[in-house]
Amino acid sequence: MKQIPLIFAMVLAVAACNLSDKFRKTGSSNSPSSSSGPKMIGGEAVEQPSPTAAEEAALANGQSIKWDQQGISWKLPPNWKKEDVRNELLSYGGDGAFLSVNISTMDSSFPTDISIKAMHESAKMNEKNGKYDELKWLELDGLRGVEFRESKPERADDIRRLEWQAYRTYAGQTQLVALILSSSGANFPKRQDELYGILYSTKLVH
Repeated sequence: MKQIPLIFAMVLAVAACNLSDKFRKTGSSNSPSSSSGPKMIGGEAVEQPSPTAAEEAALANGQSIKWDQQGISWKLPPNWKKEDVRNELLSYGGDGAFLSVNISTMDSSFPTDISIKAMHESAKMNEKNGKYDELKWLELDGLRGVEFRESKPERADDIRRLEWQAYRTYAGQTQLVALILSSSGANFPKRQDELYGILYSTKLVH
Protein backbone atom coordinates (compact mmCIF):
# COMPACT_ATOMS: atom_id res chain seq x y z
CA MET A 1 0.00 0.00 0.00
CA LYS A 2 2.84 2.40 0.84
CA GLN A 3 4.17 2.26 -2.72
CA ILE A 4 0.84 2.87 -4.44
CA PRO A 5 0.93 6.72 -4.28
CA LEU A 6 4.49 6.75 -5.69
CA ILE A 7 3.56 4.42 -8.54
CA PHE A 8 0.46 6.52 -9.17
CA ALA A 9 2.58 9.66 -9.24
CA MET A 10 4.95 8.11 -11.77
CA VAL A 11 2.02 7.23 -14.01
CA LEU A 12 0.74 10.77 -13.67
CA ALA A 13 4.14 12.14 -14.59
CA VAL A 14 3.92 10.32 -17.92
CA ALA A 15 0.38 11.59 -18.42
CA ALA A 16 1.57 15.06 -17.49
CA CYS A 17 3.98 15.09 -20.41
CA ASN A 18 1.05 14.55 -22.78
CA LEU A 19 -1.05 17.15 -21.07
CA SER A 20 1.59 19.86 -20.62
CA ASP A 21 0.93 21.49 -23.99
CA LYS A 22 -2.78 21.59 -23.26
CA PHE A 23 -2.23 23.36 -19.95
CA ARG A 24 0.23 25.83 -21.44
CA LYS A 25 -2.33 26.79 -24.06
CA THR A 26 -5.02 27.42 -21.49
CA GLY A 27 -2.54 29.66 -19.67
CA SER A 28 -4.05 31.87 -17.03
CA SER A 29 -7.35 29.98 -17.01
CA ASN A 30 -5.54 27.22 -15.11
CA SER A 31 -4.08 29.56 -12.52
CA PRO A 32 -5.82 30.46 -9.28
CA SER A 33 -7.57 33.81 -9.53
CA SER A 34 -6.72 36.80 -7.40
CA SER A 35 -7.77 37.01 -3.78
CA SER A 36 -10.71 39.23 -4.76
CA GLY A 37 -12.68 36.24 -6.04
CA PRO A 38 -12.91 32.47 -5.78
CA LYS A 39 -9.88 30.50 -6.92
CA MET A 40 -10.37 28.83 -10.29
CA ILE A 41 -8.44 26.16 -12.19
CA GLY A 42 -9.39 25.54 -15.81
CA GLY A 43 -12.78 27.14 -15.21
CA GLU A 44 -13.48 24.99 -12.13
CA ALA A 45 -13.74 26.40 -8.63
CA VAL A 46 -11.32 25.38 -5.90
CA GLU A 47 -13.58 24.64 -2.95
CA GLN A 48 -12.84 25.42 0.68
CA PRO A 49 -13.84 23.18 3.61
CA SER A 50 -17.41 23.93 4.64
CA PRO A 51 -18.52 21.35 7.21
CA THR A 52 -22.24 20.82 7.66
CA ALA A 53 -23.83 20.81 11.10
CA ALA A 54 -23.95 17.00 10.94
CA GLU A 55 -20.25 16.77 10.04
CA GLU A 56 -19.32 19.04 12.93
CA ALA A 57 -21.57 17.09 15.31
CA ALA A 58 -19.88 13.82 14.27
CA LEU A 59 -16.62 15.14 15.74
CA ALA A 60 -18.14 16.72 18.86
CA ASN A 61 -16.03 15.94 21.94
CA GLY A 62 -13.47 14.46 19.59
CA GLN A 63 -9.71 14.16 19.98
CA SER A 64 -6.99 16.13 18.27
CA ILE A 65 -4.07 14.11 16.92
CA LYS A 66 -0.81 15.32 15.40
CA TRP A 67 1.56 13.46 13.13
CA ASP A 68 4.76 14.98 14.46
CA GLN A 69 7.03 13.50 11.78
CA GLN A 70 5.04 15.23 9.02
CA GLY A 71 3.52 18.28 10.69
CA ILE A 72 -0.08 17.23 9.96
CA SER A 73 -3.00 17.13 12.39
CA TRP A 74 -6.69 16.16 12.45
CA LYS A 75 -9.66 16.00 14.74
CA LEU A 76 -11.02 12.47 15.15
CA PRO A 77 -14.07 10.98 16.90
CA PRO A 78 -13.31 10.13 20.55
CA ASN A 79 -13.41 6.35 20.02
CA TRP A 80 -10.86 6.21 17.18
CA LYS A 81 -7.52 4.61 18.02
CA LYS A 82 -4.01 4.66 16.56
CA GLU A 83 -3.17 1.63 14.44
CA ASP A 84 0.23 2.56 13.00
CA VAL A 85 2.36 5.68 12.80
CA ARG A 86 5.70 5.77 10.98
CA ASN A 87 7.75 8.42 9.21
CA GLU A 88 5.72 8.18 5.98
CA LEU A 89 2.63 6.21 7.01
CA LEU A 90 -0.19 6.89 9.45
CA SER A 91 -3.38 4.97 10.17
CA TYR A 92 -6.18 5.37 12.72
CA GLY A 93 -9.50 3.60 12.91
CA GLY A 94 -12.75 3.25 14.77
CA ASP A 95 -15.66 0.82 14.44
CA GLY A 96 -14.84 -0.19 10.89
CA ALA A 97 -13.90 3.24 9.52
CA PHE A 98 -10.31 4.29 8.83
CA LEU A 99 -7.96 7.20 8.17
CA SER A 100 -4.84 6.22 6.20
CA VAL A 101 -2.19 8.69 5.03
CA ASN A 102 0.85 7.99 2.87
CA ILE A 103 3.73 10.33 2.11
CA SER A 104 5.77 9.80 -1.06
CA THR A 105 8.94 11.82 -1.54
CA MET A 106 9.52 13.06 -5.07
CA ASP A 107 12.59 14.44 -6.82
CA SER A 108 12.89 18.20 -6.43
CA SER A 109 12.49 18.60 -10.21
CA PHE A 110 9.21 16.67 -10.29
CA PRO A 111 6.54 18.76 -12.14
CA THR A 112 4.00 18.94 -9.32
CA ASP A 113 1.73 21.56 -10.90
CA ILE A 114 1.38 19.65 -14.15
CA SER A 115 1.04 16.34 -12.30
CA ILE A 116 -1.80 17.52 -10.02
CA LYS A 117 -3.70 18.74 -13.07
CA ALA A 118 -3.08 15.40 -14.79
CA MET A 119 -4.37 13.68 -11.66
CA HIS A 120 -7.56 15.72 -11.88
CA GLU A 121 -7.98 14.89 -15.57
CA SER A 122 -7.50 11.19 -14.83
CA ALA A 123 -10.06 11.34 -12.02
CA LYS A 124 -12.47 13.12 -14.34
CA MET A 125 -12.26 10.19 -16.77
CA ASN A 126 -12.92 7.78 -13.91
CA GLU A 127 -15.90 9.87 -12.87
CA LYS A 128 -17.32 9.59 -16.39
CA ASN A 129 -16.95 5.80 -16.40
CA GLY A 130 -18.65 5.52 -13.02
CA LYS A 131 -15.70 4.69 -10.77
CA TYR A 132 -16.09 7.97 -8.86
CA ASP A 133 -19.31 9.75 -7.95
CA GLU A 134 -17.70 12.95 -6.63
CA LEU A 135 -14.72 14.95 -7.85
CA LYS A 136 -13.54 18.43 -6.94
CA TRP A 137 -10.58 20.68 -6.37
CA LEU A 138 -10.39 21.06 -2.60
CA GLU A 139 -8.04 23.31 -0.65
CA LEU A 140 -7.20 22.12 2.86
CA ASP A 141 -5.40 24.58 5.14
CA GLY A 142 -4.29 26.55 2.10
CA LEU A 143 -3.01 23.54 0.12
CA ARG A 144 -4.80 22.79 -3.15
CA GLY A 145 -5.50 19.15 -3.92
CA VAL A 146 -7.85 16.78 -5.73
CA GLU A 147 -10.69 15.16 -3.77
CA PHE A 148 -12.57 12.19 -5.19
CA ARG A 149 -15.01 9.63 -3.79
CA GLU A 150 -15.51 6.11 -5.03
CA SER A 151 -18.97 5.09 -6.15
CA LYS A 152 -20.98 2.57 -4.16
CA PRO A 153 -19.20 -0.78 -4.57
CA GLU A 154 -20.81 -3.86 -6.06
CA ARG A 155 -20.66 -5.76 -2.78
CA ALA A 156 -21.75 -4.32 0.55
CA ASP A 157 -18.60 -5.48 2.35
CA ASP A 158 -16.21 -4.03 -0.25
CA ILE A 159 -14.25 -0.94 0.81
CA ARG A 160 -15.43 2.50 -0.34
CA ARG A 161 -12.93 5.36 -0.20
CA LEU A 162 -12.92 9.13 0.05
CA GLU A 163 -9.51 10.44 -1.05
CA TRP A 164 -7.59 13.69 -1.19
CA GLN A 165 -4.17 14.02 -2.80
CA ALA A 166 -1.89 17.03 -3.01
CA TYR A 167 1.74 17.98 -3.44
CA ARG A 168 3.60 20.06 -0.89
CA THR A 169 7.10 21.10 0.12
CA TYR A 170 7.97 20.03 3.65
CA ALA A 171 11.32 19.88 5.44
CA GLY A 172 13.05 20.62 2.14
CA GLN A 173 11.30 17.74 0.37
CA THR A 174 8.75 17.62 -2.44
CA GLN A 175 6.02 15.27 -1.27
CA LEU A 176 2.82 13.69 -2.48
CA VAL A 177 0.33 13.54 0.40
CA ALA A 178 -2.31 10.83 -0.14
CA LEU A 179 -5.11 10.87 2.43
CA ILE A 180 -7.73 8.09 2.39
CA LEU A 181 -10.86 7.83 4.54
CA SER A 182 -12.73 4.58 4.17
CA SER A 183 -15.43 2.23 5.37
CA SER A 184 -17.35 -0.69 3.93
CA GLY A 185 -19.78 0.13 1.17
CA ALA A 186 -22.72 -0.75 3.41
CA ASN A 187 -21.56 1.46 6.29
CA PHE A 188 -20.16 4.36 4.27
CA PRO A 189 -23.41 6.40 4.23
CA LYS A 190 -23.68 6.03 8.03
CA ARG A 191 -20.06 7.08 8.55
CA GLN A 192 -19.96 9.77 5.87
CA ASP A 193 -20.42 12.73 8.21
CA GLU A 194 -17.45 11.81 10.39
CA LEU A 195 -15.28 10.95 7.36
CA TYR A 196 -15.89 14.36 5.77
CA GLY A 197 -15.51 16.02 9.15
CA ILE A 198 -12.07 14.44 9.56
CA LEU A 199 -11.06 15.44 6.03
CA TYR A 200 -12.08 19.06 6.57
CA SER A 201 -10.23 19.22 9.89
CA THR A 202 -6.85 18.59 8.19
CA LYS A 203 -4.12 21.04 9.13
CA LEU A 204 -0.69 20.70 7.54
CA VAL A 205 2.58 22.57 7.18
CA HIS A 206 3.49 23.44 3.59
